[in-house]
Amino acid sequence: MKFIIDNIFLIGIVLVSGGALVMHTLQRVGAKVTPLQATQIINQGKTLILDVRTADEFAAGHIRDAKNIPLKELKARIAELEKFKERPVIVVCAKGLKSAKATAQLKKAGYNEAASLLGGLDAWQSQGLPVSK
Repeated sequence: MKFIIDNIFLIGIVLVSGGALVMHTLQRVGAKVTPLQATQIINQGKTLILDVRTADEFAAGHIRDAKNIPLKELKARIAELEKFKERPVIVVCAKGLKSAKATAQLKKAGYNEAASLLGGLDAWQSQGLPVSK
């Protein structure tokens, strides 16, 4: 008991940092798919590939048949995706961070089959998968 009283400050720091780590892990909403899983979903057909990078990044190279709506514009332009609401949507960015945010927005709007590409376009290209320009 004396140990706990003497080190209450350190124990508090451990509990707070551990709690923050758990909360961060629990808040990571949205499904994620690997490049291999993404190609399997795409091959099943009727899949929307949504690229949320800027127009310049998109022009430099993107997954074939991808639709470009930058993350900053997604909330305002989400109506353009209405016909894909019941279909799989794979969200792509450069590294997989922005796509996770976009996936969360899509899920909130009712796109239940939205998933973020794990590792983004960098992971896609590192697997030797094709990119269009």
